[in-house]
Formats: sequence, C-alpha cells, structure tokens
Amino acid sequence: MKSGFLEKLVARLDRVEPGEVQQILTRLIREKGFLEKVFEALHEGVIILDSQGIIGFVNQAACQFFGLDPERALGNQLSSQVRGLDWEYLGKPGCSISRDLEVFYPENRYLNFYLAPIDDHGHAVESLGYVMLVRDLTSTRAEAEETLESERLNALTLLAAGIAHEIGNPLNSLDIHLQLLGRKFRKLPAGSRAPLVDNLATARAEIRRLDTILKQFLHAVRPTTPRRERHDLHALLHKTLRLLEPELSSRHIAVELDLAESLPPALLDPGQFQQVFYNLIRNAYQALPPEAGRLTLRTRCNDYEYRISIEDNGSGISPEIMGAIFEPYRSTKSSGSGLGLLIVRRIIREHGGEIEIASEAHHGTRVIIHLPRTERTVRLLATPAIDL
Repeated sequence: MKSGFLEKLVARLDRVEPGEVQQILTRLIREKGFLEKVFEALHEGVIILDSQGIIGFVNQAACQFFGLDPERALGNQLSSQVRGLDWEYLGKPGCSISRDLEVFYPENRYLNFYLAPIDDHGHAVESLGYVMLVRDLTSTRAEAEETLESERLNALTLLAAGIAHEIGNPLNSLDIHLQLLGRKFRKLPAGSRAPLVDNLATARAEIRRLDTILKQFLHAVRPTTPRRERHDLHALLHKTLRLLEPELSSRHIAVELDLAESLPPALLDPGQFQQVFYNLIRNAYQALPPEAGRLTLRTRCNDYEYRISIEDNGSGISPEIMGAIFEPYRSTKSSGSGLGLLIVRRIIREHGGEIEIASEAHHGTRVIIHLPRTERTVRLLATPAIDL
C-alpha cells in the first residue's frame, strides 16, 4: 500500500461513491490477508508491536519459539507474554536492538531477535510501533560447539603426544639405569644387598606404573575406531560394579539396580564402554554424602535405542559448571582433571549415541546414555522429480 493512502482516503471520504468505498474496503482486506499469509510462511518469528509494546500481530513461528497462544497474546504487552523481556529496556524511541537469548519453554532453544521501530518517514514524532524478527540459532550454535569441541580434542591429543614423548623417554632411561644398578647390587654381600634390592624393586614397579598410566591416558584421548561386537550391557555393568566394589563398600553407598528383564546384546566396543561406565559411576559416587549415598542404575530398550541411566542423590552440579561440563579441565572435584566426561562423550558419539545430563545443585544428578540399537548406515534419498 502506498504511503499516505489512508490519509488521502479519509480526506475525500465525503466525495466517494458507496460502490467505490466497497472496492476500497475489499482492497484493504485483501492486502491485509496477503501480508498475514506472507508472515505465516516465514520460518522466522514476526511480532508487530505498538509504541507501548502491545502485541498487534504474531505469526506461528514466533508462537512456537516462545510457547505463545496467539489469541491470548494479541492485545497484551510483550513483557507479560515473554517473561524476561523488559519492554522499558527494549522500547527506547528510535533505537534498534539485536540480542541473543536462551529460552527453556516449550523447548530449549537459542534465539536471536532484532527489534526495530516502524518509522513514518519523519511525519510522526514517535514511531508508529515496532517489528520484532526472531531467528532460531539452535542448530548453528550446536554446530559451532561441535567444531570447538573437535578443535579442543585435537589440541588435547597433540598435548598428550607431547607429554608422552617428554615423559616416556626419561622413564625408559630410568628403567635402564635401574637395571644396571641391579646388576651391581648382585656383586654386594647378601646382608647389605637385601634392602637395596627391595628399594630397587619398588622404584622399578613405580616406573612401570607410570608407564601404564601414560599409555592409558594416550589410549583415552587419542581418537580410535571402536572394535564393535555383540555384547551384554548388563554384564558390562556388573563387571564395572565388581571393580568398584571396594570403594563403594568403604563409603557405605547403596546401589539399586533397575535393569530391563530382556535386553538384547548391543553392538559396541566392550573395553571402551566399560571405561564409560567406570568413569560415570565413579563420578557419581564421589559426589555422594557419606553413609547416606545412593546410586540407581537403570536400563531400558525400545525398537530404536538402549537407554542406560546412572542417578545419584549427591550434591548435584551448579548451573555455572553445567554450562561448561564437557570442557577440558573443568571439574566439580578439586583434584579432578575434567577429562573424564569429555572422553566419555567422545566414546558414546563414536558409537552413534548421545549423552544427556540433568542436575540440580543439592538434589543429585542423572546421566542418561542413548545408544542406537543398530549401526547407522547410508540412506539413499529419493531422486527429485524434474519438470520438463
């Protein structure tokens, strides 16, 4: 509609024939319906507001982003419908605002909104209203986080390789020199040789232990291809619990098992998944209170996936830590390295699965592993029809 059309129409209403008025009204209704259809077809959210922040129009995309009921939203102020958006801060005359925000209802999404005044080409002192455009950044943000995580893992792998080289060589040298000392000790009298031999054996055992730890660290960090085979998930869980039994008993931690009655074997690398269970269960019981700790392990299965959950009644995780839970060297434990969860997620994702963590400070933590039942394969897409 051309600028000034309504003003011209009002100025000459007394000279317009009844039939022409009908044509004008029909044109207005047609153009309004056309614009609404255009806005509804957009994937971006569109909200039209007056100068006081009252909603005059909201399209379906915006309703989905913010969980709005369009009938209830119309005629109400934006701040009352989208809690957290303060109109006194947003609706500054003549100002445009672009901000990112996170919403938790009806879905956890990352959004960007652009709010701009609707000007009347300088004819009005105040703006006629505002238009808010809302874009969904969730997938873009997820891709950026995956790229960043990949870069961190690559940097960590290079660091691990450097550490292995710098520590491995001195360890080998120490072992060789201890062997030479051992040969010289054999020439000493038996009475003075015995305590030295014991000390030497202890030193060599510690060197071997350091070498084993170093190899395990490299194995955990370095990207590997899972050697998959059909294996019983319940057997892996029981084996892991037996390994941790001494620590669980010493802390008087109760372990509750809620396992599926019939769980088909899963296609996975048993060694890697035992490492996953070991890390997650150990993380869980280390956050439990003494004498009152409880761990609950559950398994479920449907046609598409296995679900393994590990739940505790411990101290939980604060929102600040939850936001960076998979970052290296971020840990809730003062002596923790922060590498455990990073390695766990890498192993699960290499198996085509995903890990989900829900926690509240002082109310415990629940970790859920989603593991697909079948290995993901390529899928041919339908060939698009070509119009000739």
